[in-house]
Amino acid sequence: MTMTMTMTIKMNQGVWKNTEDEILNVAVMKYGLNQWDRISSLLVRKSPKQCEDRWYEWQAEWSREEDEKLMHIAKLMPNQWRSIALIVGFSPTQCFERYEFLRSKENYQAADDPNPESKACTS
Repeated sequence: MTMTMTMTIKMNQGVWKNTEDEILNVAVMKYGLNQWDRISSLLVRKSPKQCEDRWYEWQAEWSREEDEKLMHIAKLMPNQWRSIALIVGFSPTQCFERYEFLRSKENYQAADDPNPESKACTS
């Protein structure tokens, strides 16, 4: 059996156990993001990619501040989702999908408002 076959057999494609989630959480707090090789070494049946995907799955809820940060950075760095992801703390795919969602939401709200000037600050 080759090393690749051995690694493939060891990988668990199933549901994450509570203990695995706890180990993942502690390991990320200890080693930080982007240390997926090191983190996955603590989870015998999980690959670095599985650990990263699981972590970002947990982080799926975006705060208003994170949305604003994403929109601002996306304007400064258009289509640089890998770089944006490192700054914002979500995966590149999550950043892109959230950006598209927020843009469509803005467009939908703008289409609903018959008076676009009503969004201007009035004091």
